Formats: sequence, structure tokens, C-alpha cells
Amino acid sequence: MLELESLCKRLGLFTIAELNLRLNPGEYFVLLGPSGEGKTVLIEMVAGFMAPDAGRILCEGQDITTSPPEARDFAVVYQDYALFPHLTVAGNIAYGLRARGVKSREAAGRIRALAETLGIAALLNRHTGALSGGEQQRVALARALAPRPRMLLLDEPLAAVDVGLRARLRHELRRIHQHTGTTFLHVTHDPDDALYLADRIGVMLGGCIRQVATPEELFRSPSHPEVAEFLGMRNIMTVDSASQGICRAGGVEIHAALADESISHMWIKPEEILLSRQPFDSSARNQFRCTVEEWENSGPLLAVRISSGALSLTALVTYESFNVLGIDVGTELYCTFKSSAVHCF
Repeated sequence: MLELESLCKRLGLFTIAELNLRLNPGEYFVLLGPSGEGKTVLIEMVAGFMAPDAGRILCEGQDITTSPPEARDFAVVYQDYALFPHLTVAGNIAYGLRARGVKSREAAGRIRALAETLGIAALLNRHTGALSGGEQQRVALARALAPRPRMLLLDEPLAAVDVGLRARLRHELRRIHQHTGTTFLHVTHDPDDALYLADRIGVMLGGCIRQVATPEELFRSPSHPEVAEFLGMRNIMTVDSASQGICRAGGVEIHAALADESISHMWIKPEEILLSRQPFDSSARNQFRCTVEEWENSGPLLAVRISSGALSLTALVTYESFNVLGIDVGTELYCTFKSSAVHCF
């Protein structure tokens, strides 16, 4: 178990203040936040490369705040992988084993086992400069895992690869974690990485952790509007009033299944909103007239911004629906969505 207690660090205008976090043994924890929020600084304090100004770092109940990196038994994989170009793949993987005095026969067995697990057994005699980005990442992981560290620290390990390879490497990381049972602390700015990989996610904004939750909890119930906005959620609304399952926002009455007096914001997924020329019979509790303000391409769909009074929402429609509805600026439509589609926080 790793615990960060009231951790503080100031670097120029940047500050991590009173940061608290607990990682469970064997979990895949993703620290998610935009660039410049201090995620790498946090990794380096955990690794022992940088000292905090205040607070404590504990591992399995032992205070390691001032322990040198080699005494912590953690391994780090950086974005650029930092492989040794003059060494072969086998030489790279063996590097940490030699530093720990692992005997040659045992080291050879570990190298072979990891190479087979990571699918790089055929590359052991090649130099790293001749490898693809995905192959280099797997070599970096093998080198980090070979000494059997208590924890693996991953600093944006997927940032330098293309979209197609990124998806495959996410799968590899998840499989490796399940195979080894090692605790992973992975920092990234990409919500998709976090959603796919994490057992739990900590969202870091403004130098502090705003929310810790499972991926499902986080994306269904963000704790702050800032968290929701960073996660790319559209249709985040300030609630003017709420009572007994009914909210008012922008002058529009909206039925929300979980609304009560304690909520301050709500959001609706754009894909949950149905647009039509005429009202129709439906079990959905929310249906009202709206006007098209604008639209934009959103991959295979179109994002259509609509308004009703002071309320503004975005709905996603197919190109076929866009044409059938004859959508243009000023087109009047009906907007329909279920009360269960309204998420409150």
C-alpha cells in the first residue's frame, strides 16, 4: 500500500498543496489531469528523485519520504522509454538485474520469461534503435519489471505512439498488470487511457486531487464541474433549483431521476438526446421545443447545438438524420430525453 499524506511541493509558480492519496496493493491506479498539473512531479517524489517540501510518503506503513530511490524498490517507465541504444534488448532488460546483483542464471530465466510474456522473445539480440515504438515500450516495461519492483510508476507511457498502436498497447498494459499483480501508478492526460486501464482514477486539477473514483463512478458522477469539463462532458448545466426529481435550468423544467435539493449541476450525454420534427409518444419524461443554433462535425456524427429559452444543449445525430430533419440554423425541432439520462452532482 502507498500513502501520500499532506504532500506539498512548490516549483516557481507551480504548487502541489496538501495532496492526500492512498493506493491499494496490486491495483492499477491512474492519475489523470492536463499537462502542467504536477503529475510528473508527483511521480518523481514517489520514486525518490525529488523531495517534497512537506508531508509524508509511506509504503506498507513505513515512512520512505527521505529514503533514496534504490531503497524504495520502485521502477519508473518514462514517456520516451529511456532505453540504452548501445545495448541489445536482452542487455536493457538485464540492466536492473545486474545492479541488484541477481545471478546470471536467474537473470537469464527472468529475461526469457518476461520476453515471452511481452511478446519480444524474438527481439532479444536486436539493438533498441531498430525497434518500433510499440516494441520499445514493451522492452522498457520488461526492464522495469525484471527486478520485480513493489510498484511500477508509468509517466505518460502512451503519449508518443500513434492512435492505432495506442489501443493495442493499452491492452498490453492491462494484460501485463493482471499477469504480474504489481501495483501500477500511471499518469496521463488522456481520459480514454484512464477509462480503459484503471481500477481507480484520481483527477488532478489545480495542483490537487479533485476526485478519486472507479471509471464508472467518475464518468457517471463527477464531483465538480471542472472535473466534468476536463473529462470532455458536454451539456453541463448549473441547476437553479431542484426538488423531488424536477430541476430548473435556464428557465426549463427538467425531470431527473436522482434530483434532490442537494444538487448544483447536472449533465446529459449528447447521444442521449433525440431530435425530431414532431413530438411523439415516448416513455421519456423530457420533451420540449428547441431551435438549432449551429452544428459541427464530430467524427462519424454531427454535433447539433440547440437552445430553449436560456438553456443550451448539444445533441449528436447521424448524417442521415441531419438530412432527413432538414437541419439549418433556426430550424425548430423537438428535443427528447429520459429522466434517467440526466446525471446530477
